[in-house]
Amino acid sequence: MKLRTFGSVFALGLGLTAGAAMAEYPERPINMIIPYGAGGATDISARTIAEPLGNAVGEALVMANVTGAGGATGSVAVQNAKADGYTMLFARVGSHSVNPAMKATLPYTLDDFRFVTVYEINPVACAVRPDAGIDSMEDLIAKVNEGGVSYSSSGVGSLLHLAGAMVLKEFGVEDPLTQATHIPQKGGGAAATAVLNGTATFLCTNSSALASFVSNNQLKPLMVTTAEPVVGFDVPTANDLGKPALNQLVGWTGIAGPDGLPDDVAEKWGTWMAAATEDATFRETMEARGSVIELMDPEAANAFIQGQYEVFRALVDDLGMRIEG
Repeated sequence: MKLRTFGSVFALGLGLTAGAAMAEYPERPINMIIPYGAGGATDISARTIAEPLGNAVGEALVMANVTGAGGATGSVAVQNAKADGYTMLFARVGSHSVNPAMKATLPYTLDDFRFVTVYEINPVACAVRPDAGIDSMEDLIAKVNEGGVSYSSSGVGSLLHLAGAMVLKEFGVEDPLTQATHIPQKGGGAAATAVLNGTATFLCTNSSALASFVSNNQLKPLMVTTAEPVVGFDVPTANDLGKPALNQLVGWTGIAGPDGLPDDVAEKWGTWMAAATEDATFRETMEARGSVIELMDPEAANAFIQGQYEVFRALVDDLGMRIEG
């Protein structure tokens, strides 16, 4: 009797051990870090995809805004997390393309993360006030060469800061940092407002941030940086204007884990994101904001991010825009 009891307990113990060893990811909620504040482009993208993604994952997604240092604080939280797939990051162009290119003292590099996807592209558009007397990029560049032109951004070292300089450089302005005045603001909304109220002449920002201003005829777009036209923006593309290099100048949102994320975990994220990005409500919501839903696999995502970083870094070095502090 005692022998049978011991055998049963031992067998049960083996079963529990085997069950624990065979437990499949995920077996508990996944922490999803949003490195920017509520209401911004990253937050909107993350929270819009949260429901269809959670349905695909089959576990709760715990969404948390961990803000500060232009996306660096939240990124570091994921960089330092265990690479088991239970702490993931909604990475953004600012945190993982602009910051590495612009900031000398950034506490991480691209190699500290494993991207499982980029799923959203935000075209960049340049715009002015309708009464500015500027009807094309040719007009804008002519004004810059005359002097007195300024552009607004969401802050020093932001995508908008880099975008203004990159667009001017690509259109032949030799020293855009001196030929046009950069006027940093506290956020993308304030940058658009600066053009609206005449504080700045133009801005180049995500089309999603301009869509409502354009539809209400408050701001006039001059170009989009994509190869293909953007819905709601009846203006030439960068390729139409012979500037395909500007195709790299886009915003994006992706998902990454710490470097060392296992292959099987990354593979599952690919499957989940394929399902989530096909959700009709998600696509309609994001496309109405000017986003392009384009799902990249890990290889394509890493190649895209690395290529964008290299373009931005070359520009930053050429113009002396690197932030040392």
